[in-house]
Amino acid sequence: MKKLTRIDLIRTLEQELNYKRFVHTLAVAGTAASLAMCYGADIEKAEIAGLLHDCAKCLDVRKMQRLCEKAGLEISPYERSSGSLLHSKAGSVLAAEKYGVTDPDLLNAIRYHTTGRPGMSLLEKIIFVADYIEPGRFSAKNLPLVRKMAFADIDEALLKILYDTLVYLNSTGNTVDPMTQKTYDYYKRLDEESNIYD
Repeated sequence: MKKLTRIDLIRTLEQELNYKRFVHTLAVAGTAASLAMCYGADIEKAEIAGLLHDCAKCLDVRKMQRLCEKAGLEISPYERSSGSLLHSKAGSVLAAEKYGVTDPDLLNAIRYHTTGRPGMSLLEKIIFVADYIEPGRFSAKNLPLVRKMAFADIDEALLKILYDTLVYLNSTGNTVDPMTQKTYDYYKRLDEESNIYD
């Protein structure tokens, strides 16, 4: 499969996504590139991961399920009927099959941008955080604080996003994907261990 140029990728996504999702996608890509500059990560990879993070978001849930099943990805009961959860896994498959992405780190950044996972790479953290703080987001609690944290200490920003997400989901009675809780517990433990001698 021929690798798409940056411009071709953007043009293709403009056709595949609804307008609101496309604007969000561009904002995440720009924010991810800025975070990559801040932390010395690969800027091109961060931008591509940002562009592709929601590439499956506008598919219907059944199509997301089929993509994951075909690729042999396990679908949890929490993901099965939730496009807001399942699009990440489906997106990692679509990024490989349709957009020719072969880099495992880039695919993982797409796959885990919604729930996170224990032991995330820097690129995975960048996409997770960029998706939360991009300029078009307004409603999340503590967003101004998290935006400042993101460019000062990405791990602290990650932990704060996970905590605030869990608080929000629990307060609204929405289902919490176990991976989100597992990711929070993992990074909370690392944070406590790193501060034990302070």
